[in-house]
Amino acid sequence: MAYHKVSADQRAQGHSPYLDNDELQATALELEWDMEKELEEPGFDHFRVDGTAQHRPGHSQGPDLDLEPIQPSSSPKGRFQRLQEDPDYISHYTRQAPKSNRCSLFRILKIFCTALILFIFGMVTGYYARKKCPSPPASQEPNNPHIYREILKEIKAENIQQIYRDLLQFPWEDDVDVARKILVQWRSQGLEDVRLVNYSVLLDLPGSSANTVTLKSSGECFYPTGQQCSRDPKTLHSQDLLYSYAAYSAKGTLEAELVDVQYGTMEDLIRTQAITNVTKKIALLKLGQSPLLYKLSLLEDVGFGGVLLYVDPCDLPKTTDLAGKAFMVSLNGGGDPSTPGYASIDGSYRQNRLNLTTLLVQPISAVLARKLLALPEDGVQKDRCAPLQLPATGKKIISLNIQSVTTYKTISNVIGYLKGAVFPDRYVIIGSHHSSLNTHGGQGWASSTAVITALVQALTRKVKRGWRPDRTIVFCSWGGTAFGNIGSYEWAEDLKRVLQRNAVAYISLHDPVRGNSTLHPVASPSLQQLAAESQSFNCVEKTRCAGSNVSSVQIQGDSDYFINHLGVPATQFSYEDIKASENSSFLSEALFPEHATRTEELDPSFSLHETIAKLTGQMTLKIASEPVLPFNALDVALEVQNSLKGDEGGVPQLLAVASRLRDTAELFQSDEMRPANDPRERAPVRVRMLNDVLQSLEKSFLLHQAPPGLYRNILYRLDERTSQFSVLLQALEHCKLHQSNETLQAALSEVLNSINSAQVYFKAGLDVFETTLAGKK
Repeated sequence: MAYHKVSADQRAQGHSPYLDNDELQATALELEWDMEKELEEPGFDHFRVDGTAQHRPGHSQGPDLDLEPIQPSSSPKGRFQRLQEDPDYISHYTRQAPKSNRCSLFRILKIFCTALILFIFGMVTGYYARKKCPSPPASQEPNNPHIYREILKEIKAENIQQIYRDLLQFPWEDDVDVARKILVQWRSQGLEDVRLVNYSVLLDLPGSSANTVTLKSSGECFYPTGQQCSRDPKTLHSQDLLYSYAAYSAKGTLEAELVDVQYGTMEDLIRTQAITNVTKKIALLKLGQSPLLYKLSLLEDVGFGGVLLYVDPCDLPKTTDLAGKAFMVSLNGGGDPSTPGYASIDGSYRQNRLNLTTLLVQPISAVLARKLLALPEDGVQKDRCAPLQLPATGKKIISLNIQSVTTYKTISNVIGYLKGAVFPDRYVIIGSHHSSLNTHGGQGWASSTAVITALVQALTRKVKRGWRPDRTIVFCSWGGTAFGNIGSYEWAEDLKRVLQRNAVAYISLHDPVRGNSTLHPVASPSLQQLAAESQSFNCVEKTRCAGSNVSSVQIQGDSDYFINHLGVPATQFSYEDIKASENSSFLSEALFPEHATRTEELDPSFSLHETIAKLTGQMTLKIASEPVLPFNALDVALEVQNSLKGDEGGVPQLLAVASRLRDTAELFQSDEMRPANDPRERAPVRVRMLNDVLQSLEKSFLLHQAPPGLYRNILYRLDERTSQFSVLLQALEHCKLHQSNETLQAALSEVLNSINSAQVYFKAGLDVFETTLAGKK
C-alpha cells in the first residue's frame, strides 16, 4: 500500500477549502493508516471488492490501535456540522454573556473527563474482546499453504479405488442414468449446489450390423477387426464390432482402388498425386502425427472418396497389443452438429447435418490393414518393427460399406458449485467425463469421475469446518465426450456470456491414467510455472513425476471449448506410456474397446490416481484462493518469441511486435504483479483490476478461424516436436500443395494481429494503473 501512503502525504501538504485546521488533516491521515493496519492483520489478505468486507471479532480494534485522533474530544461537533457553521455564529447570542470563566472551565473539564472515560472504556473493551475472541490462526487463512496440505491429506488412494469400483457397479445404462448417480454421489459428499443439465443432441450411432470391407479380387468380406463376415448372431451384434466406426462419416457404399497415403502429410499427398489420380479413390491412412480432422480435410480437398483408418503397431509401445482391434473415432469438431455455434436448447433451429464430411471413413485394425496390403502377419524383423506399407506392385480394389444411424438423444452434464467467499463471481472449473453410451474408451470415464469425486470429498470436508475458497469452484462431469465433447460445448455455449466474464481457468481430468510410465503435464503458458511448482509441492510417486516438463500442446477432451472459444488458461495432468515413435501424437483420438480390469492393471494401488488428484487439487486451490491470480504474463510473451524461431517469410514484422510484447509483459510483471504479491501493498480495487487483466490475457491469441483439428488458440503447439505456431506450419504446407502463398499471407496477418492485440492489451492495463495512481496524487 505504498501508493496510499504517498498520496496521503501529498494531500496533507496541499490546501483544501474543506479542512479548517491541522487536526482534521491529521485525523484523515490517521484513518488511512488505521485502515492499512487492519489490512495487515492476518485475516485481511483477502478482500471483498464491493466494500462490504466482514470484520471478524478481534480484528477491528485492539490495545495497540491508536484511537485518540478519532475521539469525540478532539471535535465536540460533527465534521459536517462544523463545516456548515456560520462565521458569525457567536454574535447571534450576545444578549446573555457567559456567567463566568470558572463555569466555562468546569464545562471543558467535564467534557474532557467524559472523553477520557470513554477512551479508557474503549481500550479495556477492545483488549478483552481481542483476548476472548482471538484472531484465527494463520493456518485458517484460505491462501496459506498449510490449509492446502490439510485438504490434500484427505485424498487417499484407497478412497479413489473404492469410488472407482462403486462407479463400475453401475450397469451400462444411458447417459442420463449414469449422470443421476454421479449427482447423488456428489450430494452425499456435501456439495451444496449440484444440478443435472440435459441437452437433446444429434448423435451418429452404429446401425443394426457392423460395417464391412470386401476385397473384390477374392470376394472375401471382412469386419473392421479383420474377422471374416459371419451370420452368427453373436458376431453380428458384437458391441466391439458395432462400435468400430467413425461417427458422422458419410454413409453408403463405395467401390474403388485402395491408395496408401501413409500419415496423410503434405509430402505424402504430393508423392501420391505424382503417381496416380486419387479422385474418388479410397485412402489407406495411418492415425498420428497431426489431427485426424486436418488430415481428412486435405484428403477431401484433393478428391478422395473414402478412407480406411488404422494405427500402425510400430507407433504403439511394445507393451500394448492392439493389432487385432478396431476402434471408434468422431469426426465432430465439437458440440451438437445440428446447432453449430449455439446451444441445443428447446426452440433452437436444427440444421440437417447427418454427416460432417463427404468421405466414407472407416477405422480398421492393423490385422485387416495387413490383409488388404497382402503383407505377412509378423511385422517384427530382428527386434525392429517394420511400418506397414503398400507394396509397389499390384492394385487393390475394395468395396466399403458404411451404415450408421443419426438420431436425437439426451445427454447429461452434472454441474456442482462450491461458492467462493470473496469473489463468488469468478469460476475455477474442473472437468471430467462419464459414460458415453458405449463401452469404447475403456474405463477412462470411471477413472476420471473417481478422481474428481475424491476432490469433491476432500474440499467439502474442509467446508464443513468453516473454510471456503475465495473464488467459486465449479465441478463438471460431462456427457457425450466420445462424440465430440458435446456436453461441455453445449453447456459452455448456453452460458457463453457468463463464462466470458467469469471463467478464470479450466482444469482437465480427461483420462488421467492412460499409461503408467511417465507423468505428462500440459498447461497454457500462463500456468506452466504454477504446474511445475505443483509437481514439486506434492507427488506420491516421486520417481515418476519429478522433473516432468510442462508443455503447451494440443490435448484431447472437454477443455477444447474453454481453450479455443473462451481463451481460458487450462491445465491437465495425466499418466501415459512412453511414446514408441515421433508419430505417436494424436493416437488418443482412437477409442479402443478395453476390458474392465485395464485401469487396475495399470495402477493396482491407485497411487497414480492419488498423485493426479493431489496435483489437480493443488492447482485448483492456488487458483481459487490466491488473492492475485497465479498467472505468469511474461511466460506468455516468451512462448510467443520461442514459437517464431525458424519460421519463414514475414518473420521480421512478427519478431518486432513479439519483442514489444515481451517488453510490455516484463513491465507488467515487475511493476504491477510483484508489488501486489506483498500483502502490505494490496488495495482491493487494485487487486481486482490486476486480476481482470490476468484473467483475459490469453483471449488475444484466439484466431477467427483455424484449419479443422487445429487449435484457434495459437499459444498451443501441435506436439512436443514442433515449436512453431501450428497455423503457420499448416499454411506453409498448403502453399506447397496449391502453389500459392495466399493462405500463408492470411495466416501471417492473423498471427501478427493476435500478438499486437496482446501487446496493446497489456499496455492498456499499465496505462490504467498509471492513471489510477496519478488520480490519487
